[in-house]
Amino acid sequence: MQTYHVRLESPVSRSFRCQRAADSLDIDASKKSVHELRVQADLETPFSVGLIVGSSGSGKTTLAHKMFGPTCFDVEPDPERPIIEQLPEALSYDECAELLSGIGLTSVPCWIRPVKTLSNGQRARATAALAMSRPDRKIAVLDEWTSVVDRTVAKVMSHCVQKFFRRNQRSVVLVSCHYDVIEWLNPDWIIDCNRQEWIDRRLLRPEQRARTEQLSFDVREVDRSSWRYFSKYHYLSELLPGGQIFTFGLFHGVDQIGFQCFANYVPTRKGMTPIFHSNRTVIHPDYAGMGLGIRLINETSRVMKARGYRVMAKFSSIPIYRSMIKNPEWKLADVKRQIGKMNVGGNMLRRSGFRENIRTFSFEFTGARKT
Repeated sequence: MQTYHVRLESPVSRSFRCQRAADSLDIDASKKSVHELRVQADLETPFSVGLIVGSSGSGKTTLAHKMFGPTCFDVEPDPERPIIEQLPEALSYDECAELLSGIGLTSVPCWIRPVKTLSNGQRARATAALAMSRPDRKIAVLDEWTSVVDRTVAKVMSHCVQKFFRRNQRSVVLVSCHYDVIEWLNPDWIIDCNRQEWIDRRLLRPEQRARTEQLSFDVREVDRSSWRYFSKYHYLSELLPGGQIFTFGLFHGVDQIGFQCFANYVPTRKGMTPIFHSNRTVIHPDYAGMGLGIRLINETSRVMKARGYRVMAKFSSIPIYRSMIKNPEWKLADVKRQIGKMNVGGNMLRRSGFRENIRTFSFEFTGARKT
């Protein structure tokens, strides 16, 4: 255990009004301008996630500088450049994609736009990815964690970042003024600057660290017009399929945070059960990293199956493939690689949604549950 001591002192104005304000409460203004923080901490024992928490002015940032060095926060993305261009050149494209997706920045359009165009939550994830990618940083330290995002988004981000660092066996310390992220970060240790207290949670039993708070989401059938809010986050086409379609939304309270479509590509002959294909699955980037995409697909597929339709899904996403192959409700129907003339600037036609040189997986939804 090492003891860390922080002393914060601000100059006191001796102006007439300031002196009158101090005299009105009979306080010694010079004493009120000094804040001292003293805490013991064990940073030698391995950890994945640490949290320094406390109100504004409690000494969090100064303490982090003392613990991890004066340059610990010197990882900020260039707002004028896309985040994928700022990751180390030593990383391959696949490694960059895995890093950004793993931190919850799953929308490819967010990778290639200037960082300044991203939302607050997306920028926070981009900063975390950049800190994670620095080979010279044994511990990534992130200041003002979730300070400028909606509190639900803050919890989603926290769950995602802790999962990512644990999976990659790396260490991160988050500095935050919000206590509501503690359960979602599940930190190995906490320094509470308000109470000047060190809390080591590494020896707690799993049930003692289990999260009790849950976020609730529900699925509703929606008008196709809501697609215009989600199309910019989709990796393929900006258009919905033609013909008969069904569209659903994923909601958190009154806010729609996801979109799902089913389209009938195959002409239905007499006596044939209509086939609808799952497509255009989008979860708003602020809510990425909790597995909501596959849950939305599964839930809406059950709805479509209950209406008497055959449900198919064709996609190239490896995470979706891994999820479906383990789910008895889905049966692998086919694996294909579409080979054709490559398009300039990539392997997809944005307007038509046609892709070339891509391996695709086809599944049919059976609805069978484990017994």
